[in-house]
Amino acid sequence: MAILSKRAKYAVNALHEENVIAERLERNGKKIIRLNQGDPPLYFPTPRYTVDAYVRALRHGKTGYSEFGGIRELREAIARRHSTRGVPLGPEDVIVTAGVSGALQFLNEALVDMGDSAILFRPYYAVYTPWLRMAGGTPIFENYDEADNWNIEIGHVERSIRNLKREGKLGRVKYMLITNPNNPTGTVLRRSIIKEIVDIANENGILLVSDEIYDEIVYNNATFTSVGMLAKGMPHTILNGASKNYDATGFRIGYAAIPEKDKLSMAMKKAFSDFASVKISNSTPAQYAFADAISNEAEHRRELKGMVSGIEERVNFAMGLLEENRHLETVEPNGAFYLFPKIDTKALRIKNDSVFTRKLLEEEYVQVVRGSGFGSPNHFRMIALPPKEELELAINRINKFCRRHSR
Repeated sequence: MAILSKRAKYAVNALHEENVIAERLERNGKKIIRLNQGDPPLYFPTPRYTVDAYVRALRHGKTGYSEFGGIRELREAIARRHSTRGVPLGPEDVIVTAGVSGALQFLNEALVDMGDSAILFRPYYAVYTPWLRMAGGTPIFENYDEADNWNIEIGHVERSIRNLKREGKLGRVKYMLITNPNNPTGTVLRRSIIKEIVDIANENGILLVSDEIYDEIVYNNATFTSVGMLAKGMPHTILNGASKNYDATGFRIGYAAIPEKDKLSMAMKKAFSDFASVKISNSTPAQYAFADAISNEAEHRRELKGMVSGIEERVNFAMGLLEENRHLETVEPNGAFYLFPKIDTKALRIKNDSVFTRKLLEEEYVQVVRGSGFGSPNHFRMIALPPKEELELAINRINKFCRRHSR
């Protein structure tokens, strides 16, 4: 008899899979440049007013269990945030979770049974598939188009939907999930593309889910459009949280916003709330601090402007260095803080992206993440958060590694 459940094999996160190698090298005295995990507070300290709000919550005794769906103050602050951005919400439309990962868990637990499916776009954030598969679901993969700055291949999506209808499988598709701005590519989807996806979901009765955790980290003259601005009147869900825009990854506070009042949306709100009650509570002081951070709009704007300006400078600097490497092709990002180069594995005589990332770590002490972990083989993802001096050192090592292996 098997010791572990069948679902246990799906609990894999590519971001951390080479940590054991990195730690071994560090024990042997090597200094590793870690470009694998997007953790902005390591490079842009969490704003002082947010930290002060956390401490104030502790000092005022906000250390017990909180309402399982999130404290009222935070849900009201989240509702105001979205309402002022053109997506009307009430506090009853918000369920607070343990990061966006917690919201993804609730999404799949609420909707997916064995044999159901969901439409995911490659490259996708690395934990989308584990949560879906652990719930018994199967991904149906569509693609962001690298040749079109990683926007969505709308024609292919339409053909796939027609095929699902013809095969009688459309009814088992529980949701379609997009990421905007995108992790790992850094793309901010065009408004016209989002409108077409909204129309496809609406016409075919598919719940549209949008992970918008980077919605304020936008630069290079790009403009962000929330799904909620275009999907009014149809079931949709927005995922977001404290980690990126508010520079507080360790708070582990995310949320799902379910704006509509249709039968599916109301059932989801109840299910999410029920799952939250089983989880008992999220971090109480972190919720108070996040509520304060959202409500302190003027301070947030000042802090965000500095962080986004710094990220834009570092991303563009890293792009310039990568463009010198004829064995890598990189689409310019305009959101989040990642670069996602395509590797010419044939010219480098390297089998695949997994071998590339492992050898890069072992030979040059630079840790990145294999693209196949995001559903896009022969790419790798790196962060552009460190100071320019560290980025320059890391990319010089990447370029040296490619030169050596191309001989």
